[in-house]
Amino acid sequence: MTQHQVVIVGGGPTGLMLAGELALAGIDVAIVERRTTCDLIGSRAGGITPRTIEILDQRGIADRFLAQGRIGQICHFAWIMLDISDLPTRHNYTLGLPQYRIERTLAGWVDELGVRTHRGREVIAFAQDDSGVDVELSDGTTLRAAYLVGCDGGRSAIRKVSGIGFPGWDASTSCLLTEAEVSDEPPWGLHRDAVGFHSFFRLEADGPVRVMVTEPEVGRPDEPTLRDVSDALITRRGTDYGLHNARWISRFTDVTRQADRYRDRRVLLAGDAAHVHSPAGGQGLNTGVQDAVNLGWKLAQVLTGTSPDSLLETYQAERHPVATRVLRNAMAQGTLLEPGPRVDALRDTVSEMLSLDESRRRFGAMMCGLDIHYDLGDGHPLLGRRMPDLDVTTPAGTVRIFTLLQEGRGVLLNFDAPWVFDVTPWADRVSAVDVEYEGPWELPVLGSVAAPDAVLIRPDGYVGWVGDGTATGLRAALTTWFGPR
Repeated sequence: MTQHQVVIVGGGPTGLMLAGELALAGIDVAIVERRTTCDLIGSRAGGITPRTIEILDQRGIADRFLAQGRIGQICHFAWIMLDISDLPTRHNYTLGLPQYRIERTLAGWVDELGVRTHRGREVIAFAQDDSGVDVELSDGTTLRAAYLVGCDGGRSAIRKVSGIGFPGWDASTSCLLTEAEVSDEPPWGLHRDAVGFHSFFRLEADGPVRVMVTEPEVGRPDEPTLRDVSDALITRRGTDYGLHNARWISRFTDVTRQADRYRDRRVLLAGDAAHVHSPAGGQGLNTGVQDAVNLGWKLAQVLTGTSPDSLLETYQAERHPVATRVLRNAMAQGTLLEPGPRVDALRDTVSEMLSLDESRRRFGAMMCGLDIHYDLGDGHPLLGRRMPDLDVTTPAGTVRIFTLLQEGRGVLLNFDAPWVFDVTPWADRVSAVDVEYEGPWELPVLGSVAAPDAVLIRPDGYVGWVGDGTATGLRAALTTWFGPR
């Protein structure tokens, strides 16, 4: 029996990001992935939004992705385009990048960190007890882990075997998706019609055309074919534009469900295993990666004995409401994409509203993941929100705050005169730095906020404590997020 501290089931973006976070903290983690390579069949995701780019930047690997993708300073809400060039972030753009490239790049990072991946294998059974989980693989291997994390998608076997509920709404529409070549130039962009919608675009300048088209019926059990895509296009456009040489073909629906709990003792869920929704707005992959970063440092601290098991309860408390909001806005977007004159009128109204700067910025921040606010109590507006990536002056020179987070540790920044507080008992978990900063403090949606005297930044980049010139509450915050002295 092979032993690991954590076994992750699923080597997609969520599983890979979680593995990287755990390995960065020195945790022995392994991935079980049924595919033999990172080459995807039916990849839906096509890009990364600003908050996810920030997270990758916090780990020093954002440039690996930026070098491959296409940058655009827009996002969309139900294909109503939103200019995000004035959002207060260093990364005020989305990155068009196929999921297989995202996975390959994350896999390369994870390999550098020494994570073992069991490819071409599936979990066929598991059983947990008070001290861990026995995981049986399809090749007869048995793994033993302190924790098992299901990152195995919307049909998650880990979720089902654990008995975790998955309530929500059944599908009301079905779409075909493919990447293929065309002989004739298609009408680029999204088009709504009497049945639903169809679209044509490229994720890469010299790549295949990504075609999406609504199916005439919902719930077909058969595997989709290129003929199905061609027939659907011909019905709407009178031509399939010479569609041929499909790389893959898949079907997706707007089924919307969320796990009623993200944890069953020593089994946890993240990504699509915990929540599924339509791909409207491109939020699925990004929400999953952000789940992983929220969970990773917490699980690592529990495993090292730094923090009590109760720290894991904050994972669901923080991430479940975030996914609930994503599900609701995805359903709203789906409604705005439906056919008919009544929806046309609604789209016109919403488009007019989103043309106003305040609404545009608010919805843009939501779609980009920049407005996430964890409820950590009352206090300074920074509390529970992402830390801006400011250029600060330290005794060693000027640095970006995100570079201080690259080791996956907490960071305590003092912007005011040094106080009388001994941070030494947490020195193995938190880096304390005296810094200076001259400039505005601006947050997405909220705008300008008062400059804090000090901030405690968690490893995921969210602010866990804000100082008001004294160390009041700092000991409690350090204990909450980084364990007792």
